[in-house]
Amino acid sequence: MALTHSTPIPAAPDRVARDTRSVIAGAQQRETPVLRPAPPPAAAEIDRVRAAVSAALTGFLDVQRQTLAAMDESLLPVVDEVRALADGGKRLRPLFAYWGWRGVRGERPGESDAAVLRAVAALEFVHASALVHDDVMDGALTRRGRPATHVGFAARHGDGALAGDGDTFGIGAAILVGDLALVWSDELLRRSGISTAALSRARTVWDTMRTEVTAGQYLDLLRAAGGLPGAQGALTVARYKSAGYTVQRPLQLGAAIAGAGPRAVELYTAIGLPLGEAFQLRDDVLGVFGDPTVTGKSADDDLREGKQTLLVALAEEAADDAGRQLLGEALGNPGAGPEEFEALRALMESTGARAQVEQRIAERTALARTTIADAPLADDARAALDALAVAATTRTA
Repeated sequence: MALTHSTPIPAAPDRVARDTRSVIAGAQQRETPVLRPAPPPAAAEIDRVRAAVSAALTGFLDVQRQTLAAMDESLLPVVDEVRALADGGKRLRPLFAYWGWRGVRGERPGESDAAVLRAVAALEFVHASALVHDDVMDGALTRRGRPATHVGFAARHGDGALAGDGDTFGIGAAILVGDLALVWSDELLRRSGISTAALSRARTVWDTMRTEVTAGQYLDLLRAAGGLPGAQGALTVARYKSAGYTVQRPLQLGAAIAGAGPRAVELYTAIGLPLGEAFQLRDDVLGVFGDPTVTGKSADDDLREGKQTLLVALAEEAADDAGRQLLGEALGNPGAGPEEFEALRALMESTGARAQVEQRIAERTALARTTIADAPLADDARAALDALAVAATTRTA
């Protein structure tokens, strides 16, 4: 059903801008919230959406492959790289957008299910673009169990006995692959088949989302250089680099396609901000403590790259002089080895940093799930969104 101005909604969650210390202080002394099990949603429906998104991406890329091949056969590795990036992942962003649409579409005639599925599939290209550019900036070596895009193209340079520096070639190619994925995100959305009116409404959210994620990438770069210090800086980066475009904006994109009013926007902010933050914090934990055979990347990469996550900020705040010296010498040091990285992990455990981050993940997830449970949404969408909230924050990859 569509939300109107008179529809009551739960209060919006606290903003990232609040004093982080008051949120996380004493987290180890508080009992972790117990999350209710997700009701058995239409798992088959969620799987159907994933399959439809994959089919939309495949069909679109098949056409683009023909287009690039007609230009020159040497362009095929470019489209094949975008395809490889789009083939991975859990389709969380399209899933949130689709169920955001289903939650508020009501009974009135509107967009076809197939057109909406094609429209939300475009989010995967935005995500692919962000991943490629992020890996270039971080100097990451792997992504989803395969070489990062810039690494793969550097190897291709060597295999082809091309002139010039291979690393420079790989970085340049990766930037262009990421740019092309972003261009194609626009094209797929525009050609999805949703009505002109729905497309116009969707563009407002779409433009905001893409601006935020690009700005978030810069904030991440700035923080790595010493700007935006402390726990609050880490949460600011997480909010704009990942949390917004993972949950909040996809939900609002679905609401815009449905033609829902401003109350739906408020509701989806109340759900999306805490859940998106919890998603990113889980990603940070997995980047340091995850199983490489499951995550598809080394558990040392984030430490070697010196990612300034909330884990790092909290560990630094609580560490003694020796711990701070370890952080200064090993974090972000490409010459550090397994012993140093294990020592960094032990520091995050002993200072309580990991426990505090886990506590915050649980609290933010519980807040989002409570809002979902109380929200005036269609029953199938409520069940699906609750299941997605659990999946996004308890995942192992």
